[in-house]
Amino acid sequence: MGNYDDIINLPHHVSAVHPRMSALDRAAQFSPFAALTGHAAAISETARLTEARPELDEMKKAELDHRLQIIREYLPMEPEAAITYFVPDARKEGGSYLHTTGIIRKLDDAGHKIILSDGTAIPMDDIYEIEGAVISKDSDTALHLF
Repeated sequence: MGNYDDIINLPHHVSAVHPRMSALDRAAQFSPFAALTGHAAAISETARLTEARPELDEMKKAELDHRLQIIREYLPMEPEAAITYFVPDARKEGGSYLHTTGIIRKLDDAGHKIILSDGTAIPMDDIYEIEGAVISKDSDTALHLF
């Protein structure tokens, strides 16, 4: 006679007090434990590089101001410009440089922003470089401003 012969043919016990556990909950008991949840994301965020905000000297500020004044003069002609500007990082110190090209729709002095025709608003204080040409609507000639 074997060790389990007395219980081998008995029906499975069903508790009257505790509800039966679902297969999903039962499987979860045996899933691997992730003690360091979020650790990889934190390491990745720390390793992500940002650039320092540039400090413009007075000569560079005067040059950018002059270019904005030229754009203001030719604003009715819808000048196109290539603008490099600094975007502060939302999570850590520093940020990155973005380069965009578009038609300048408005110079918003109250909000201190440049508004492009696609709706992009660029803070004037974050501009690092402006390049471009003003195209006259009446002719195919380009007035190279910078």
